[in-house]
Amino acid sequence: MKIICDSAEISKICMNIQRTVSNKSTIPALEGILIEAGDGKIKLTGYDLEVGSVVSITSEVYEQGRVVLNAKNLCDILRMVPEDVVSIECDDRNICKIKSGETEYSIIGTSADEYPELPSLGKFSPVTVKQAILKDMIKKTIFSVSTGERNPVHTGVKFEVTQGKIVLVAVDGARLAVRREDVEYNAEENGELQFVVPAKTLNEITKLSGDDENNIEIRVGDRHIIFKIDEYEIVSRLLEGNFLNYKSAIPLTYGTRIIVPTRSIIECIERTSLIITDKSSPVRCVVENGIMKFSSVTAIGTANDKMAADIEGKNIEIGFNNRFVLDCLKACDVDEIKIEMSSSNQPITFAPLEGDSFFFLVLPVRI
Repeated sequence: MKIICDSAEISKICMNIQRTVSNKSTIPALEGILIEAGDGKIKLTGYDLEVGSVVSITSEVYEQGRVVLNAKNLCDILRMVPEDVVSIECDDRNICKIKSGETEYSIIGTSADEYPELPSLGKFSPVTVKQAILKDMIKKTIFSVSTGERNPVHTGVKFEVTQGKIVLVAVDGARLAVRREDVEYNAEENGELQFVVPAKTLNEITKLSGDDENNIEIRVGDRHIIFKIDEYEIVSRLLEGNFLNYKSAIPLTYGTRIIVPTRSIIECIERTSLIITDKSSPVRCVVENGIMKFSSVTAIGTANDKMAADIEGKNIEIGFNNRFVLDCLKACDVDEIKIEMSSSNQPITFAPLEGDSFFFLVLPVRI
């Protein structure tokens, strides 16, 4: 194999591919990047048996071939080469010379035959979403994904795709995040879809997605999924199991409704949280007479703050995890937020004043 590439382009691609390469594996080839040189193109692949990334780019191919090179070594070399172009040449023994200007390396590769094949979908259902929209939807739900192993399906985000609508849902036992958007999808022809994507995969999607109008094509199979983002393809397994029936967890009524400026309540809770150094100390909130009072008590001392709010309904006193509530509030991209609660032991919910583009729920903490 012999190829000549643009140094900056292949370095950037290899850095992105490296994120889906296994750090430690019983299969040594998985610690590398698979390079395949064909007719005027090279394809690079990284795969850790859970998530894989593939990209093809135009290149000068003087000799076709395949080889696996250690991802860390390759990325370090490509990042430091002195010239705008770099050549990679490998012989039949997988010894590869990497040369740029007067700089030359010789490294030992691994046979491409030892590299596992990425899953293929066979039959799949296609969904198309704008990159900026899906990136925003992921960011507004992934913070509520479970990090425990008790129910692995909750370590991912659930996708629901119906006629003209896509919904992302995440839950971790103490909070719930729901994000909705319109999408061009014909469920009458392709059927409604429900699947759960691992958080690790979605983190990779946000890193590769731009804040623009370019589309992401999502191909959903029975057990795997492919996200096509510009020249990249991200292949991932889907999580299996019984996902929480989140609709039954959403309160149908409320006793107290509060409308408040989003930035103001974030700053108020942040000031009250400055003395909280552990996860068990809650913020106490008292809602009465048009005022929201926040306080916290820890081994360090006490903190108190308050703010005016538009309050409808009964007075209430409730405790909550400051980090969980702040995560929800910071995901609200509106100037004012609607907060509803019923009692000190019922969930706190957050939603926009109009529409249903997002919905967040946090369970209270005993005070």
